[in-house]
Amino acid sequence: MSALTLAVRDSSTMVRRNLLHVRRYPSMTLNLLLTPVMLLLLFVYVFGDVMSAGIGGSADRSAYIAYVVPGLLLMTVGGTTIGTAVSVAMDMTEGIIARFRTMAIHRGSVLVGHVVGSVLQCVMSVVLVGAVGVAIGFRSSDASVLEWLAAFGLLTGFALALTWIAVGMGLVSPNAEAASNNAMPLIFLPLISSTFVPVDAMPGWFQPIAEYQPFTPAIETLRGLLLGTEIGHNGWLALAWCLGLAVLGYRWSKAAYDRK
Repeated sequence: MSALTLAVRDSSTMVRRNLLHVRRYPSMTLNLLLTPVMLLLLFVYVFGDVMSAGIGGSADRSAYIAYVVPGLLLMTVGGTTIGTAVSVAMDMTEGIIARFRTMAIHRGSVLVGHVVGSVLQCVMSVVLVGAVGVAIGFRSSDASVLEWLAAFGLLTGFALALTWIAVGMGLVSPNAEAASNNAMPLIFLPLISSTFVPVDAMPGWFQPIAEYQPFTPAIETLRGLLLGTEIGHNGWLALAWCLGLAVLGYRWSKAAYDRK
C-alpha cells in the first residue's frame, strides 16, 4: 500500500473513533447544542417583537427570526468546536496518544480524525439548529441554489478553521477543564458580534470590537446568502478569516503535537 493509502486508511479509522466517542458520550455535544437553541427560542419568543422593531422592522417577530438565525448557526459552529478542544486534551492527558505513537499508524491521522470528526459534528449540529429555526418560522425563499451552496461552503469552511484552532487549544491545555475554558472565546465572540443586533446599533466605542473579529463578517455573509441580500465586502473578509484561521490553527496544532 502507498503512503497516501495508508494515511487515508488510518485517518478514516480515527474519524470513526471520534464519532463513536460522540455516540457513547453525547452529553457534552447536547449541552453545547442546547445553548444556541435556547438562545434562539429566548430571543424570538421573549424579545422578538421588541428586537424586530429595534432593527427597523415592524413589531413582528418574523423579521427578527430572519435576522437572528444566521448568526446562531455560526454560533453553533463555535460552540461545537469546544467539544473538540476537550476531546483532544483528554487524549493527550490519558495516555492514548503515547500508545498511538508506538503503533505503525500515520502520525497525522490522530489530528485529522479529530478535525474531520468535529467538522461532521458541526454540520449535523447546524442542520438541527436550522431545523428548529425553520420550525419557528425562518424562511430562505429569496436565496438561489448557488447561494445555498455558498452558505453551506461558508459554514463548512468556518467549521474547519475553528476546529483547527480548537485542536491547538486542546493540545496546549494541561487537562480537559483547562481546554474547555481556553476554548470559551469560540462561543463568547458570537455574543459580541452582529448575531443579535446590527453593529450600527451598538455604542460607538463598542462597534470596533464587534466589527473587527471573524464572526461578524461571516455572519453578515451568511445572512446575505440565506436572505438573498447584498453582502458587500463581507464575503471577502469572511473568506480571509477562514483561510487565516485555518492556516494558523493547522501550524499551531502541528507544532504543538510534534513538540509533545
